[in-house]
Formats: sequence, C-alpha cells, structure tokens
Amino acid sequence: MFAKQPNHLPLLDNYHDILRQQPALLDLRAPIEFSKGAFKHSYNLPLMSDSERAAVGTCYKQQGQQAAIELGHQLVTGEVKQARIASWQQFAQANPNGMLYCARGGLRSQIAQQWLADSGVIYPRIKGGFKALRNAAIDVINHAATEKLLLLGGPTGSGKTRLLQQLHAVDLEALANHRGSSFGRRLSAQPEQIRFENDLAGAILQVMATNPSYLLLEDESLLIGQRNIPALLHQAMQRGPLLLLEEPLTERVEVILQDYIIDLQLEAQQHNAEQGFAIYSDMLQQAMLRIRKRLGGALYAQLQTLLQQALLEQQQSGDIHLHRLWIKRLLTDYYDPMYAYQLKKRNVPIIMRGNAEQLLQWWQQLPHSKHV
Repeated sequence: MFAKQPNHLPLLDNYHDILRQQPALLDLRAPIEFSKGAFKHSYNLPLMSDSERAAVGTCYKQQGQQAAIELGHQLVTGEVKQARIASWQQFAQANPNGMLYCARGGLRSQIAQQWLADSGVIYPRIKGGFKALRNAAIDVINHAATEKLLLLGGPTGSGKTRLLQQLHAVDLEALANHRGSSFGRRLSAQPEQIRFENDLAGAILQVMATNPSYLLLEDESLLIGQRNIPALLHQAMQRGPLLLLEEPLTERVEVILQDYIIDLQLEAQQHNAEQGFAIYSDMLQQAMLRIRKRLGGALYAQLQTLLQQALLEQQQSGDIHLHRLWIKRLLTDYYDPMYAYQLKKRNVPIIMRGNAEQLLQWWQQLPHSKHV
C-alpha cells in the first residue's frame, strides 16, 4: 500500500466482488450526498464540505471546469488539506484492503487518490465511483428476480428469522432494520432506501455464492417498515413457491414474548437507562394503536386493556406472564386469520411445510448446485 513514487494508481471495476465482500469504503462525497445513501462499511471522509462543494458547483456552472478546479484547490489547501489527507491516511492504514470513491469516479476521487500517493500511500479507486457501484447493485437485484426463488413463509411468531439465520438466506428484515409487522419498529433508525438496496445486493451475491438450488428469502410484503423491496424482485417473490414454517401456538407466543417484550425492553433500557421502560411501553401501545382500525373497536379495546394490565404488572413486579394473554389473543384473532387469507389469495405452491427442524433437514438434503 505504501510507495515513495508510484508509477500508476490502481483502478478497480470488480463491482460484484466489492458488493459481496463488503470491504471498507472511503466515501469522499460531501456529507449531504452521503446522507442520502451509501454502502455497508462505507465511511464519509469528504474531500469537500457541503458548503465547499456548493461553491465549486456554482463556479463550475458559471465559469467552467478549470475555474471550478482552481477554486476547489483554494478552498482545500494548507492545514485543511493536510488534515483531510491525514484522515485518509489513517483510514488506509486501518483498512489496507479498502478502497475509495466519489460520486462518479471523477475529479474528487482522482485528486484524493493522487494526494494520498504524493504522501506515500497507494490506495485503490473504484472506477465510476458510487454511481457505477450503485448501478451494479441495481442490476444484481433485478437479475435476482429471474433466479429460482424460494420464500420462507409462516404465521407471525413462527421463528422465520431464526431459521433464516441457520439457512444462510437473505434476511430482508435485518437489512431493513425492522421486524416487518406493525410491532416491528426498532429504536435505531431504518437505513435509507438506497442503503437498503445496496446492502440487499450484497446479501444476494453472498447467498447465491453459497446456497443450493434456490435463492431463499423471507416471504415479505412490499413494505418493511418504510423501506420497500424493489419492484421486480417483489413481483417475482409473489410468484415464488413457499417453504411453510409451522410451529405450535404456544411456541409462537414464546417467540413473540422474547422478541417484543424481553428483547425490546432490554434495547430500550440500553438506549436510555432512566426512561427505558417508558419508551418500551409507549412503543408497544403505539404499535397496537396503528392497527386499531383493522382490529375493530371491540377487539382493540380488549387487547389494549390486556396490554396495559401486563405493562403495569411488569413495571411493579417484573413479571411478564400477563403479556402472553394479549399476544395469544392477537395471534389467534388477528394475525393468523389475516395470514391464512393472504396465503389462500396468492395461491402459490407450497413445496415443503413443517417445523424448523424438518425444514432445515429438507434444505440440507438439496443438491448443492443452482443448476439441478
């Protein structure tokens, strides 16, 4: 990576490898560009601040490229320039297998790469920059829609996410940072749509490199919280055959209890030690409120009462057993009938159904080739 006088500077265009391997990426775009979407393991160490970029852009429109370049060098000079080069050097030293890019692989990344080289650090640049890598990600997702897809479905609480992890499949909910249902919000924000799609492309490439026969994804609706599955892929998913995960109601209640009561409260406490329980309690009640119209007035009132009683008992004694009452009722009176209706309406083939152990055994017996 280090050299005194480089003869050439490395330029990379192995986009699929970059997406699949997810190396550390030095993103030279301005913060406002980075905030709209980036890639996993990308870090924003911009060549220019937002205001500097805006000034250079205005100069470019009014006076042309050469004047804009000269202004850029005037704005990023002296101690400012040295500080930015130092931050890139530190990044390169910490991430020797990383690479850098700007928006389109143009002047910003070329300048930064050259400045690094002048300082003795040779660091590869992505040809075409963010735009080229982004276009490659979109192509991967669209191509996935033409693959042999298999969807892992099952009623709410059946433990699909746990099984997906064992199957090394594409976990859409994890990528979207949302559990998928009205109760699925997390305390940390969802990624930007662009970031979600970029990470999805990487996950697809990882799975396609290792999984047998099918590209396996969780059966999801178009929207996962506020993130949507790209149209072509979701249309293909709607036609795909299903693996149907079926677990007893008692076990499903325990899965919901773990994910939405125990884990959610712990997450809230870690987020805010003093207000953790209040945050957690409000999240549950707001989730119930969001499906009020679909529940109907009477059922909503009953469930809300059970939820409030469970929260009060939990706050006073730490006992969470009352939560099982509203969870069981919500599953049997709302989520299960809705899932059964949607499954019947789609009318897609179910090629295997059973509990997690049975589905895992079936999957492991598939030939390890996508061309069987």
